[in-house]
Amino acid sequence: MISANKGLTYALLAVITLLPWNATAVNRFSFSNLLPQPTFNNAVSYASDIAESLLVKSLLEITQGKNQQALDTINELLRNTPNFKLAHLVRGDLLMAQGKYLQAFGSPDNNPSDAIKDLQNEAQVRIERYLSHKNTEKLPDLLLSPSEQQDHVIVVDTDKSRLYLYKNNGENLSYVADYYITVGKNGVEKKTEGDKRTPIGVYFAKQKITRPLADMYGDGAYPLNYPNEWDIQHKRSGSGIWLHGTPSSTYSRPPHASDGCVVLTNEDLKSLAPILQTGKTPVIIANNLKWLDSNNTSSEKLALNEAINSWVNDWKSQDTAKYLAHYSQDFSSNGINYQQWAEHKYRVQASKSKIDISLSEISMFAYPDTEKNLVVVDFIQSYSSPTLSNKMQKRQYWIQENNTWKIIYEGSA
Repeated sequence: MISANKGLTYALLAVITLLPWNATAVNRFSFSNLLPQPTFNNAVSYASDIAESLLVKSLLEITQGKNQQALDTINELLRNTPNFKLAHLVRGDLLMAQGKYLQAFGSPDNNPSDAIKDLQNEAQVRIERYLSHKNTEKLPDLLLSPSEQQDHVIVVDTDKSRLYLYKNNGENLSYVADYYITVGKNGVEKKTEGDKRTPIGVYFAKQKITRPLADMYGDGAYPLNYPNEWDIQHKRSGSGIWLHGTPSSTYSRPPHASDGCVVLTNEDLKSLAPILQTGKTPVIIANNLKWLDSNNTSSEKLALNEAINSWVNDWKSQDTAKYLAHYSQDFSSNGINYQQWAEHKYRVQASKSKIDISLSEISMFAYPDTEKNLVVVDFIQSYSSPTLSNKMQKRQYWIQENNTWKIIYEGSA
């Protein structure tokens, strides 16, 4: 048996020194909180919950000096998930501690390799997820308003290595599940090709790639539309940012290990497949999410709706000056600046012909930009005039300037 003193030393090193909780808070945590309930009505997702729960349970058992129980727990985990590298590290430490005093989590000589540091980081974010509030009763502090055609919304918190899935219930969103994820080796805010960073922004997942892929992508890959319109405006380069799985020999990868993609375990990717395969799923990638009560009505959404309605009405009235007042002086659209846009609209509307415009399937997603209050708005636009009638999927970026919403980008989606 591992002595209580050695177990406590391991606990302090493995958990407390890695996380912002003290020993009393850790010891008060109830194992019953770790027992997952089936989520997403999906056996694969539930199995993933069990794997993570058993890992955290073993670490918490170590903090309470229940080291033999911890070893039993980790053995149970490895029977079901034999390629879970972090679980093997914990088991190795528990076995080593039976005959040797451990100086650090995963490193007997307190000089961990880069690979061990990666696993230490994975342990940190996984156990942090369980020791903190799950945020299942809260929503990200972002404007998230999907259209009727968007059944689910995905929000990624890169700082916490977590992906959250929400169901669109019409009037509100409800929490469905959350998953551990990996992001870029060099962090976030992708700017250039090959910088191994994950982009921050509002993206949309396309359908699964059907061609054969290398084993490193695991169960499959769903491309994101990086670079999006905002990225292109800001001269961000690169491509091939995907949601994808892990190699067959690996259950999960460390928090920062990809070339910029968002990586899930193969089991978790399978559970998301029915949603991602629609090709319509919004994926908002943010850093260090803030949370708010789910019943918190968004005044931002109401104000933006009013601005959009006003823009449509001024366009219908063919009052070009009022119509253009809805556009930022920094507006651009496929290489056309505000001045060129204004000149074009004055020419088109000079005849004052009668037109009719209606919008449907409107969605709004706040852009996680720390410097600007920016929202991506998608809709189906129906337009008719004496000479033209069409329907198109359109995308606008609205920015708040001096407390007024303005269009800074407009184009087809």
